[in-house]
Amino acid sequence: MPRLPIDSFRARLYHAAAAILCLAGLGWPALKKVEAFQQPPLAQFSTGVQLVEVYATVTDAKGGGLVTGLKREDFEVEEDGETQEISAFAAGEFPLTVVLGIDRSWSMAGEPLRLAKAAAQAFLQQLKPTDRSMAVAIGSDAEVIAPLSNDHAQQRHAIEGLDPWSTTSLHDAIISILDRLEGEPGRLAVVVFSDGVDRYSVAPASRVVERARQSQALIYPITIGRDRPPLAAELAVVSGGHSFLIRDARALDETFSTIARELRYQYLLGYTPMRPAQSDARRWRSIRVSVKGRTDLRVRARDGYTAE
Repeated sequence: MPRLPIDSFRARLYHAAAAILCLAGLGWPALKKVEAFQQPPLAQFSTGVQLVEVYATVTDAKGGGLVTGLKREDFEVEEDGETQEISAFAAGEFPLTVVLGIDRSWSMAGEPLRLAKAAAQAFLQQLKPTDRSMAVAIGSDAEVIAPLSNDHAQQRHAIEGLDPWSTTSLHDAIISILDRLEGEPGRLAVVVFSDGVDRYSVAPASRVVERARQSQALIYPITIGRDRPPLAAELAVVSGGHSFLIRDARALDETFSTIARELRYQYLLGYTPMRPAQSDARRWRSIRVSVKGRTDLRVRARDGYTAE
């Protein structure tokens, strides 16, 4: 769920700041200054108060380039059409945990699987040494071929060894991947390489979308082939991710540079809903994030959550 206790949100900001400062070589003394700077907007809430957290990617509406340097006061967050007060804010690089799902079913045999493997390996090369990742082979089930770790070389080796096998249960596999990510800290992402064809899943497409809305992971469906299925675009929209269509290897570098840049720089916005969750338990609440007065910018963020 996209709601966190205030202490959990503060911990995420603290660890995100730690990762950024350690990479920059600033060390712990600088971290204490950041912690002190972040503390005032959070201190007004008591322990147990629920925050809704939203990760937002801002791009130029024309060229699609990332927009950085925005501040809390630049954003507006609406829940069910009501403007919310942004009580917590962070910008920059956040620790990343990503699952790579590679469709290895018979429908991917030949060039599609070769492209999917090359794409997954290209993405792993974009990760930083501190980023954690997991490789999952998608067929009749979701098989973990390289566990969650920062051993990207071992994951590339596991992906290289994939051969076509079994049927396609893509819907079930995506749900299984999201279940595996539940409770993981930091920025979460799922990148799925597939031809988009599902033949034997128990879960319908609607259940996959519902599960995506319950998760905090951004979903990046990468379709290998001629056509992008509607589900790929819908998963990207509801989660705040981005969908792509790859027809040949020439698109790989640009595609994964785009994804890496987006995951590297996002804005984390937190707010306490004006209406408490208890007022309408388990009801869907829509979220809209925008940049005030900027029609030239595009914001991608998850589209809502279920109040509990």
